[in-house]
Amino acid sequence: MIARLCAAALCGALLGLDREMRGKAAGLRTHTLIAISAAVTTLVALEFDAVSRAGGEANSDPIRVIQGVAQAVGFISAGVMIRSGDSVHGATTAAVIWMAGALGIACGAGFYVLAGLSLALSLGVTLLFTWVMRRVPVTGKAEEREAGEE
Repeated sequence: MIARLCAAALCGALLGLDREMRGKAAGLRTHTLIAISAAVTTLVALEFDAVSRAGGEANSDPIRVIQGVAQAVGFISAGVMIRSGDSVHGATTAAVIWMAGALGIACGAGFYVLAGLSLALSLGVTLLFTWVMRRVPVTGKAEEREAGEE
């Protein structure tokens, strides 16, 4: 359990560090706590399922807990998005929050390889694509990029 929680914390922290360095509303602490809370919830669901099955009951369903975590993380993600006129800001941060929750679930379930690969891909997307977008002109987005917006 300790390894799973620490893996979730590390994944959340690495995702959050990128957002923190960019000065976004949800940063290091938010992403780390979301990943840890998703891992804790997943661990509790799996443990409860194991205890239920050992006691002869088969009425627990850890998948429903994962669905609840996904809904809660989606709700938090929606809170960082702001619509202003025709544009939406904070969508990338919301997506990264969603990923922090998914990584927490993966770590809580003990799927370290899946979590590691997903983390690497996510960081690659946020870091590499940001670098590319700053160098390739996109119609209508130049002012946003210069202002450091998403």
